[in-house]
Amino acid sequence: MKRRNFIKSAGALGAGYVLSSNFAFAMPPAFPVVRTAPASRKFTSKAVEKAIAEFKKNVKNQELAWLFENCFPNTLDTTVFHEVKNGVPDTYVITGDIDAMWMRDSSAQVWPYMQFIKQDKPLQQLIAGVINRQTTYILKDSYANAFYHDADKRGEWSTDHTDMKPGVHERKWEIDSLCYPVRLAYNYWKSSGDTQPFGRQWQEAIRIILKTFKEQQRKENKGPYKFQRNTPKASDTQPMGGYGYPVKPVGLICSAFRPSDDATNFQFLIPSNYFAVISLKEAAEMMNTISHDSKTAAELTALATEVESALKLYATAVHKEYGQVYAFEADGYGNQLMMDDANVPSLMSLPYLGAVDVSDPLYQNTRKFIWSENNPYFYKGSAGEGVGGPHVEKDGMIWPLSIIMYGLTSTSDTEIKRCIDVLSKTHGDTGFMHESFYKDDPKNFTRSWFAWANTIFGEFLWKTYKERPHLLV
Repeated sequence: MKRRNFIKSAGALGAGYVLSSNFAFAMPPAFPVVRTAPASRKFTSKAVEKAIAEFKKNVKNQELAWLFENCFPNTLDTTVFHEVKNGVPDTYVITGDIDAMWMRDSSAQVWPYMQFIKQDKPLQQLIAGVINRQTTYILKDSYANAFYHDADKRGEWSTDHTDMKPGVHERKWEIDSLCYPVRLAYNYWKSSGDTQPFGRQWQEAIRIILKTFKEQQRKENKGPYKFQRNTPKASDTQPMGGYGYPVKPVGLICSAFRPSDDATNFQFLIPSNYFAVISLKEAAEMMNTISHDSKTAAELTALATEVESALKLYATAVHKEYGQVYAFEADGYGNQLMMDDANVPSLMSLPYLGAVDVSDPLYQNTRKFIWSENNPYFYKGSAGEGVGGPHVEKDGMIWPLSIIMYGLTSTSDTEIKRCIDVLSKTHGDTGFMHESFYKDDPKNFTRSWFAWANTIFGEFLWKTYKERPHLLV
């Protein structure tokens, strides 16, 4: 029986016992084992297993303990393919139900385990392997967002009208595809002190990131990247010959697509530009300290300063109800898009990414706007409330990722508790998070296997356990 049907059957039977004249048959447990069996797990971390045991021992809410055990290790259990090649760690990470490695998702999926690498050398090597593989991908194509394990494979999007190379799954240019590897590398270095992954190839990848960002400022021309796809979905392609609608070159960086893999309307995607500022500064520090390349470090810092200055001029708008807020997209001509999307980077996630201070009044105004019906992708129903986006192509579909991010960036016990309560009630009787669920029916969901949502939910629960354990009741 499929896992979901089994759990539904267990719920329908109810608690207690079914009695016959001679026997008492125990009902299926309220929280059945749905985690991958130990023998079938892709990778096991002693430190992560220790954290799970600690959480289960000390958190009396059985459903939260069950969800944590299922969700937090899901990336390790099901999506990582780790090996050592000629003494060098290499890790390929799928997103879950799609056999391709996204630069964004792979970074975000292993991010919550960074806090455990000091006590778990194999786990450290697994993350080092992700960094090494991402380096090879940047060297292959800095404009691609997702890649195959097989370097020669040509997949379903090989006919896209762009410079598709073998081994590339999809070539949607997204700023965050180059920011996430920097974030992962920088925090790996700070957490472990290990500089082994940051040799000549990694340094070249950083220079390519710098070059790509500068090209997409479009100061002199439109740059080398364009993208079109034969599709009925406008959000899966770009107009104007594949270059997108015009932007005024004001110092911001163009992003043809959002982190949701949906096309931008105005290509100055504000959350991703903020992410780029942080990433450029982190890359500069690493190039200075590890590589002793002061020239590249200075160029990285100069670009960060330029983008940061442009954001001050073009990233904000005045909302009639919330005052000054961040816009989601802009074009430099004065046009702005007012919304937020569930995927990360989002406006909501800016403090999580280290881009703004959570107490900043501008961010707080924006946060109120996002979590309201003034945001066209905010939904509220009988099952819960949260942010979705155009990616699922159906109104009312809330992404758990948005609720998790709302909780991770909150300083309010009430908000955090409400997020945990909603998430614990909207897994659709599966014991796992999903890409999205319908606002009035959590059993109506998309993507039963979405490892990023699972693992970051575990990160949220672990953070709450460490900082506000009284909320886990």
